[in-house]
Amino acid sequence: MADLITVEDPDDPRLRDYTGLTDVELRRKREPIEGLFIAEGEKVIRRAKDAGYEMRSMLLSAKWVDVMRDVIDELPAPVYAVSPELAERVTGYHVHRGALASMQRKPLPTATDLLQTATNIGQEHTGQRVAIFEDIVDHANLGAAFRNAAALGLDAVFLTPRCADPLYRRSVKVSMGAVFSVPWTRLESWPKDVDLFRQHGFVTAALCLAENSITIDQLASRQIEKLALLLGTEGEGLSTDALRAADEWVRIPMAAGVDSLNVAAASAVAFYATRPTSA
Repeated sequence: MADLITVEDPDDPRLRDYTGLTDVELRRKREPIEGLFIAEGEKVIRRAKDAGYEMRSMLLSAKWVDVMRDVIDELPAPVYAVSPELAERVTGYHVHRGALASMQRKPLPTATDLLQTATNIGQEHTGQRVAIFEDIVDHANLGAAFRNAAALGLDAVFLTPRCADPLYRRSVKVSMGAVFSVPWTRLESWPKDVDLFRQHGFVTAALCLAENSITIDQLASRQIEKLALLLGTEGEGLSTDALRAADEWVRIPMAAGVDSLNVAAASAVAFYATRPTSA
């Protein structure tokens, strides 16, 4: 059972994990280095716990203590009970969900190990699909894309080195904790790592606007057994090097003069269109 500790000083060193959550640059540097991430809201905290992430502590306003009582009783991590005003002073924003948890990160698998895992998972259903996100730097877009990947049955997600952190608080919140249910890792050498996917039998399909691309429906009609979908950054899309490395160029047909979709929306369309026919 966890200790319930009332804290009234915003400078209490025990609350250090929660300080300055609005400072993106601080969190980007501190969270990965120190091996922590922040889960916000009851559902997200529970999903992180159920996914096997170790809890370092919880920060709760009074009305959430009873709601989280079963978690408090189950886990040994300290629970800091604070007023909403103090929580705002510590974090730098209004914690309207009233519950935060500092969680311990897990070591990431290698790309090779995750590809093998994806293959094993894929053997449980028809077809194997993974996503590769290149340089997506917006945390909300990345969180939404992870939620799409979870909802539409992708077996794994791979991030290029410059992608945002999917365990950053904003990404976790937007994904509603889906980042905990989809196996993921970072690639180390991009786009050379495209060769890893070929070695494991995957066809790489790059989402782009090129006139000589095929439509997403044409790609889906091929019923490719092992498919890796590449999606690029919010502004420019996939890099020239990534497009050159891909096996196929694929577009989502647009109407009414619209040239493209937001990357998160495009991922949902691509994941749905290429789902196995038995799904």
